[in-house]
Amino acid sequence: MTSITDPSMRDRFTSSLEEIRNNHLKAYAEIIDTISELSHNHRQFVNSAVGKFQYLEKKKIALKEKRRAISEVMSEIEEKEMQKEDIILKIQKHKEEQMKRKDLIESQNRANKDRLRNLQKARLVFQDHLGLEIRTIIDKTQMFIFRNISLSDQDSAYVITMGIKENGSYQIVSSDPALECLPILESRLQETNNLPAFLANVRKEFISKYC
Repeated sequence: MTSITDPSMRDRFTSSLEEIRNNHLKAYAEIIDTISELSHNHRQFVNSAVGKFQYLEKKKIALKEKRRAISEVMSEIEEKEMQKEDIILKIQKHKEEQMKRKDLIESQNRANKDRLRNLQKARLVFQDHLGLEIRTIIDKTQMFIFRNISLSDQDSAYVITMGIKENGSYQIVSSDPALECLPILESRLQETNNLPAFLANVRKEFISKYC
């Protein structure tokens, strides 16, 4: 049996221990390299995941901004459309009011023409038969001068001054001499629009009161 003190045996034992230690060191080195590689890969994965997360967050924020901008644009468009519709309605209303005003003016003009024709008819009837004189003072205001009222002084003048309002109705301005019943006669004239009858009644009142 070989003794442990045998130099050759000791060398082999030492060599075996050295080989075992080297193998262990090599294994440890491989483990460390593997761990280092795994750690590096893990860091790369984490960094990549973080980068992708940050990229997605930025995309999400950008998408929110785009949606907000689109929403603002849509709101502005809707507001403009509402303003447009409001303007169209106002224009339409203005046109309708203009048409109503035009119709009213035309109606008043027709009424004024009718009243002027009545004045002309009254002029002819009363001037020819009852000595009535009609004088135009200013536009739409006329004096009706009655004569042949007083038997003692047939040239004495009895005057009614009247005009036509903007709405086409008659308006009594004055009476000389005064007639207390004139407001009643004017009211009847507004109701009937019969100027000859009004003038006939005025003549009767002058005769009744001053003759």
